[in-house]
Amino acid sequence: MVNTKPKEDLESLADGLRNFDGVKRKRAIGDLVSRLGNSDRVGSRTIVGFGEDAAVLEVDNDNFVLLAVDGIWGKLLNADPWWAGYCAVLVNVNDIAAMGGTPRAMVNLTSTQQKDICAELGQGMEDGVRKFGVPMVGGHLHPDTTYDALDVAIMGTVKRDCVIFSSGAKPGDKVLVAIDLDGRIYPSYNLAWDNTTRRTVAEIKKQLDTMVEIGEKKLATAGKDISNPGTLGTFGMLLESSGAGAIVELDKIPRPDVDIPFEQWLKMYPGTGFVLTVENDDNAAECIRIFEDAGVATSVIGEVDASKKLKITNGTETATVFDLNKDMITGIKGRPQG
Repeated sequence: MVNTKPKEDLESLADGLRNFDGVKRKRAIGDLVSRLGNSDRVGSRTIVGFGEDAAVLEVDNDNFVLLAVDGIWGKLLNADPWWAGYCAVLVNVNDIAAMGGTPRAMVNLTSTQQKDICAELGQGMEDGVRKFGVPMVGGHLHPDTTYDALDVAIMGTVKRDCVIFSSGAKPGDKVLVAIDLDGRIYPSYNLAWDNTTRRTVAEIKKQLDTMVEIGEKKLATAGKDISNPGTLGTFGMLLESSGAGAIVELDKIPRPDVDIPFEQWLKMYPGTGFVLTVENDDNAAECIRIFEDAGVATSVIGEVDASKKLKITNGTETATVFDLNKDMITGIKGRPQG
């Protein structure tokens, strides 16, 4: 078992995850989305807007367009501008993959007056483009800001009936976590698990294509890529969107065979990592097969319930990480239909 110590230690873990900066910084999203009102519904092309890893827009009879944008966390950019540029590509590609889509092109917004930082950001983006095979086709530079920032937007496509939303989890669904454990803690940023720089272009494509296959086979009821809130923070966002709860067995969560404190691992951005819900054991087994064929360790870690609480257990005790009856992560719930 991961933890057989007294319950207060499990409560401490739950509190640490709940109050992690990567989670708390998401709370401001709800305020902005509320202020934007129904602006995502203007026109007639929006299938789903706010609240997903990528917005879904109608384009033709066969495909949807996926649109996403990510701003790189300042802590990461300050620690290593090259890694920030590289991760700006990585996180956007994963947002499209999480929806069952294929990334097509990116643009960037770079803000800095420091030429050395600008060069490192650019080199990181170029290396990311070559690694993930998605072109950077344009952007905008602010060369006179008093701050350093990087934002990248991406466009992808997905077949109309193959989208994986984050709001479809329902009581009784199995919960899967899939993470590529063949990596290392990135040297200059201890909340990043670097698996992709060690992988070939072909290996990375195969890993990203796992979500396309899962979408096309309609194996998942919901899914998200594991991002800055960490494994359970990301799963909490999925549950919030779905209006559901779950209990997670900590010892089932994939983790590498290296000396990393468990709380740190749960907070890390894992490079290639997804959390999914599926209806039954057969679908879970097929998802595990697809992921593990691509070198991504995958386990069933729990089950969705109607409690609207994300609970963790060590086999003898339980603790609540998020009580979504009263707490919020982003405050965005449900999936409005276009």
